[in-house]
Amino acid sequence: MAAPGRPAAALPAGIEPVELPADAIEVGRIADAWGIKGWFKVLSHSADPEALFSSKRWYLQPADRGLKTFSGTLLLKIREAKDHSGTVVATAQEVDDRNAAEALRGARVFVPRSSFPTASADEYYWVDLIGLAVVNREGVELGTVRELLSTGPQTVLVLEYDVDGKPLERMIPFVSAYVDAVDLPGKRITVDWQPDY
Repeated sequence: MAAPGRPAAALPAGIEPVELPADAIEVGRIADAWGIKGWFKVLSHSADPEALFSSKRWYLQPADRGLKTFSGTLLLKIREAKDHSGTVVATAQEVDDRNAAEALRGARVFVPRSSFPTASADEYYWVDLIGLAVVNREGVELGTVRELLSTGPQTVLVLEYDVDGKPLERMIPFVSAYVDAVDLPGKRITVDWQPDY
């Protein structure tokens, strides 16, 4: 059902249902149409939306809440994605006008992890750090990375661990003063941190 005064938009022709790739990562959400020529505005989950810019194949799934104009997973072939005043705007082969772009409103955008640009030395994608074990220089296990928080000037690792079956949380700044090494293949981060900090 459409919102009052606003008809439901039809899904663009030519968009086919597909399987979501096994390595797909949710990177943003389509906010709304942008202009009249089929462009749409995307709210990136990252302050640095390089994954959106580098991938020419976006996988869409319906919004968690609100109006759903499709079900399953759809593939959009991106013509162009660019920064516009701090927001990502994009256009796709299958989206030719404002009505088609409006039909995508709220859709969740996924990109295969394999299509992310290569990170520079000592740079890591947050998604690659989640689930890694964290140990200190003495080999004491401090927990597993559950999430990362951006506190403005730095990023903080949020670890989960338990004591006597009780789940607890520990936070460690993800800065070179405390992080000695990140071993992605070994699924381990070594830090200069003590359990009682």
